Amino acid sequence: MNIRQSYLDQSPLEIARELAETFAPTAAERDKQGGNPKAERDLIRQSGLLGLSIPKQYGGQEADWQTIFSTIQTIAQVDSSLAHVYGFHHLLIATVQLFSQSEQYAPWFEQTAQNNLFWGNTLNPLDRRTIAIKVSENEYIFHGDKSFCSGSIDSDMLLCSGYNEAGKLLIGVIPTQREGVSFLGDWNNIGQRQTDSGTSHFEQVNIHEDELLLNPGPLSTPYSSLRPLIAQLIFVHLFLGVAEGAFDVAKQTVKTQKAWSKSLAEDAVNDPFTQKHFAEFYVQLEGGRLLADKAVQALQAAWELGNDLSAEQRGEVSVAIATAKIAATNTSLYITQNIFQVMGARATTAKLNLDRFWRNVRTQTLHDPIDYKYQEVGEWVLTGKVPDPSFYS
Repeated sequence: MNIRQSYLDQSPLEIARELAETFAPTAAERDKQGGNPKAERDLIRQSGLLGLSIPKQYGGQEADWQTIFSTIQTIAQVDSSLAHVYGFHHLLIATVQLFSQSEQYAPWFEQTAQNNLFWGNTLNPLDRRTIAIKVSENEYIFHGDKSFCSGSIDSDMLLCSGYNEAGKLLIGVIPTQREGVSFLGDWNNIGQRQTDSGTSHFEQVNIHEDELLLNPGPLSTPYSSLRPLIAQLIFVHLFLGVAEGAFDVAKQTVKTQKAWSKSLAEDAVNDPFTQKHFAEFYVQLEGGRLLADKAVQALQAAWELGNDLSAEQRGEVSVAIATAKIAATNTSLYITQNIFQVMGARATTAKLNLDRFWRNVRTQTLHDPIDYKYQEVGEWVLTGKVPDPSFYS
């Protein structure tokens, strides 16, 4: 295994912190450049963290969800694009585990753990442009385009999907280098600029039936429908990590500044209005972190129940995660916008690129409308009805 010797005696969180320290000096410039962060993704490969969510029997570390989410949050403090594709890697591993049986996913997991394979996403069930045509008893052809394919470029394995003639969603696992798969490289949004979340194209791509996740398949049981909840918690920790990163930059900057000329204080750290802003930042962050921890505990308990998980229990987890998602969304947008209020005009220089914190969470918080998370929580509060499973809740 190509893992650096220095990582062997470190905890996953220590490794994530070391990666974050390595990514931090180039994060602002790479954000401007966009494109694929190949060198940084290779460092994640070498770190051993890609095996974090894989069961031990297949060569992975079988970490708990708190550990996995903490590593995502740590990397997001300096680089939310890398945290995004790294987090999605673990989401895709979980998707395969939830949508199929161990006899099917065992070789994929063993290869991933042994060779530090990076998984990429071309699933996006809302984009129905890829069709799945059955051409023989055990063979399908996938043909068409998929948008929002985060982490697809430079991946080793792909989770892909297409709709058959009956309108059924088919999800498959294939090597990224499978003939007919290509990437347009057309991701050019205001934020998350190094997630490679553009369009993937499938040109008559052969998919074997044993590469399709059919048993139990997507969202067919309360346990399999944990998949979207894991995705939502990845976003929660991504948002909190970005907010923490912005908060830390603002704090370190203010410690070097003099107070505004009208202030009675000499240094900015002693200015009462500056202190008030930082208190607001801290309170929002602390509340978001506590709600996230509560949601992770609920998910971990549901994960451990496996197929014994009931629909009602799954729904309660969904409410906890939706609550954390609302808090993390609002916290990240508030802090990343208002750090300029305490840092002043000099913080807006393009060289620092500090607006990237806001641009990144503004982009990613639109993944699914937060209004519907409010609706889900509000309905539960007023009627006791838990959210129905979908690909986004």
